[in-house]
Formats: sequence, structure tokens, C-alpha cells
Amino acid sequence: MQLRYSFRVYPNGPQRSALARAFGCSRVVYNDALRARETARAEGAPFPKTGDLSKLLITDAKKTDERGWLGEVSAVVLQQSLRDLDTAYRNFFDGLKGKRPLMGAPRFKSRKDNRQAVRFTANARWKITTGGRLSLPKIGDVRVKWSRALPSVPSTVTVVKDAANRYFASFVVETDPDEALPETDAQVGIDLGLSHFAILSDGTKIDAPRFLRRVEKKLKKEQRRLSRKTKGSNNRTKARLKVARAHARVADARREFHHQLSTTIIRENQAVAVEDLAVKGLARTRLAKSVHDAGWSAFVGMLEYKAARYGRTFVRIGRFEPTSQVCSQCGVKDGPKPLHIRVWVCRACGAVLDRDINAAVNVAKAAGLAVSACGARIRPVLVPAQRGEAGTHRDGQTTVAGIPAL
Repeated sequence: MQLRYSFRVYPNGPQRSALARAFGCSRVVYNDALRARETARAEGAPFPKTGDLSKLLITDAKKTDERGWLGEVSAVVLQQSLRDLDTAYRNFFDGLKGKRPLMGAPRFKSRKDNRQAVRFTANARWKITTGGRLSLPKIGDVRVKWSRALPSVPSTVTVVKDAANRYFASFVVETDPDEALPETDAQVGIDLGLSHFAILSDGTKIDAPRFLRRVEKKLKKEQRRLSRKTKGSNNRTKARLKVARAHARVADARREFHHQLSTTIIRENQAVAVEDLAVKGLARTRLAKSVHDAGWSAFVGMLEYKAARYGRTFVRIGRFEPTSQVCSQCGVKDGPKPLHIRVWVCRACGAVLDRDINAAVNVAKAAGLAVSACGARIRPVLVPAQRGEAGTHRDGQTTVAGIPAL
């Protein structure tokens, strides 16, 4: 399978200027090709082919005074921008046909976009030098901070500049399919939430780090300073960078948390089941900021590709499964519960259930996993203790509101 490895790069002054030219030329060719195709569509003319656009917008354009500066960058970068446009159109039409999630039509790129990128394929003859530097055509040998070794020879490299003015080199490599981990009997279902980021069917609850909420006060202060700067001034550029770097630190911390947790779960369990959440729908509610801060989609995506890489089983269950309404002990649907009710008693069997752990067990059962519901079910009691009062099970275990005291 193909994986992407990203490393931080540190270009010097001339190399940053050369990369800026590559970003700009690639963007111009992309926009010219998009404009040519949109004009042909409006006039009812045939759709221009990539080969014709390449000859018109790259080969012939280099010979003109208006576009002569296209020759200052690698031709492979310009050709790749046309392929990226083809991919954008293909994804758009596949979305209309129902072959993939619906996507918008290709849009023009701006030099003010937060993210700039160019891609070098094998035809560009880029290489990694013996000194560990990344040699790029018409840019030079760029210093790279190697945090780990590449598992194989990469096929392409994409140089990215983000909103915080950081540069990254992203390599696409083929990994060994026989990289499976030792088999284990453990299986787990995962219920994702906001008060707790993840609740496992074995009773484990992982607290939500809330990276964005932690720095929200500082971010508001920096954004307030940014809004007071004069547009187009150097002070506004400096203030914008401070805001971008603060957001980048939050995103990096969240990504690191997702990687560590997903790796631990994949290593310890042979099969993993999660619920297919409607994140886009939740992002339009009052919980939007908390949902964004949790990053459920990125975490589930990591679980999916790591399960495929290491020989684990990954299952998504439908988002309409009533995991929070069904008793995990007797299987009777008890009906919907308000969100503020975190512990409830099954009216059929009398089991006292933790809402989140019960949902995680039901997620695993819906996926066909044989989980041990340790901590998810409590033995039936005749008279559950009232909220805030202590009670005792028949086995002598002390409880508070029907839940065993830890």
C-alpha cells in the first residue's frame, strides 16, 4: 500500500525564492488551464485535452514575453499542475455520478492561499544526496530534518508551504504488505464523544485533550491584535503569522495525540469497530467547535489505514444503529435518552448501564465482534441506590448511584 511520509525542510534564502517562483508558475499554469476549459464549456466547444493545454500553456507560452518566466522552473512541476487539474475534474464528476462523496467544481488558486505546494515526480530527477539533503531541480539541495527512515524508495515528493511559513517535504512510498503484527485475541468497539474522546468496550475512557479550548484565550488575544493592524502593512503580516503558528501548534498536538492513540489501539486489538459519525452534520450545530477540536474523522482515518497496514480488522457500523438506546446485556431497545443522562437502568432486565460504555459494547456487537464487556454491564440490582447515595450489591461491592465505586 502507498503511504505518505512528511518531513520538515529548511530552505535558505535563495531556495525560498526559487520555491516561491515554482509555486507561482505552477499556480499560473493551473489557472490558465482552468480558464481555458471553463471558456470552452461556456461556448459549447469541445473540452480541451491535457496534451493540447500542455503545448499551448507551457511549451508555446515559454516563447512569449508575457509567460517567458515559466522557463525558470522545472517543466515537470508545470506538467504536474495540469495533472492536478485533471484529478480535480475527475473527482468532481465522480461525485456527481455518486462514485464518491460530492465535491465542488475546481476553483482558481490565489497567491494569498494559506497553502502552496508543488510536486516533483521521478521525471524531474530529484534525489536524496549522500549528505541527507533533498536535491530539487532549479532549487538546490535543501536541508531536511529526518525524523525516521523511509521504508522504500519514494516515487514522488511534494514540497508544501503552510500558513505559518513552514516548509515540508512529503514523500509517497510503497510499504511492505507483509508488515502484520502478531495476532491477538482482543477485540474492541469504540464510541467517540466530546466529554471523553474515546470510550472502549472494555470500560476504558480516554479523556478529550481539547487542544483548541486550552489556547482559546490566547488565540482570541492574537486575533484581536490582528484585526487592528492596517491591511497591507508589515505589522499585519507579523500578526497573521503569530495566529497561524498558534493554530499550527494546536493542529500538530492534535495529530500527535491521534497517532499515539490509534497506534496503541491497533497494536493491542485484532479487530476494531467504530461508528460512522455524521461529522458534517454535527459541524453545523452549537457543538461545531468542540467537534472540530476532537478531530474524529482524522482519528478514524488513521485507525483504518493502520489496520490495513498491520493486518488488523477494521469495521464501520452504520450511523443509524441505536447504540445508545439498546441494552448491551439483554438486547432490548429501551428508547432514546437525553444527553445529560449518563447512567440508566434497563427496564427489561434491570441492569445499570454507563451510557458511553454501553454504546461502545453495542458498536462492537453490531460489527460482529465477540467483546468482553468488562465494566460495561453491572449485575442486576433489585433497588438501585439513588443519585448521590451509597448502596451495596449482593456481592458486597459498594456503589454510588448504582455504579461500583472505584
